[in-house]
Amino acid sequence: MTTVLVADDDPDILELVNYKLSQSGYTVIAVSDGRQAIEKARQHHPALMILDVMMPFHSGIEVTLEMRTDPDLKNIPIILLTAKSMEQDTERGFAAGATDYMTKPFSPRELLSRVQAALGRTA
Repeated sequence: MTTVLVADDDPDILELVNYKLSQSGYTVIAVSDGRQAIEKARQHHPALMILDVMMPFHSGIEVTLEMRTDPDLKNIPIILLTAKSMEQDTERGFAAGATDYMTKPFSPRELLSRVQAALGRTA
């Protein structure tokens, strides 16, 4: 099974994303802050990560920047899923190394499509 790590400090978002991905056959590791995201990524080497931008301890941007400097983790696709929808926020996300950027509220079906597309590009 393909493992996806999801980090968001909103338990409802975590539950929704976990449900949608699990129903689609993915193994999901769900965490609630950026520090846990980095720790779990190092432990499990997920195929893809979905990160909220505004989280405790490390933001999704900070996690992305750290991932991109780690030789073992730098190639993991990262989708930033956030309420930050200004053009400069999107630019900042991609500049940090994000593979994709989605704003909340979001369609779970579209998120699944983007997960599949990101995984397809790295296959």
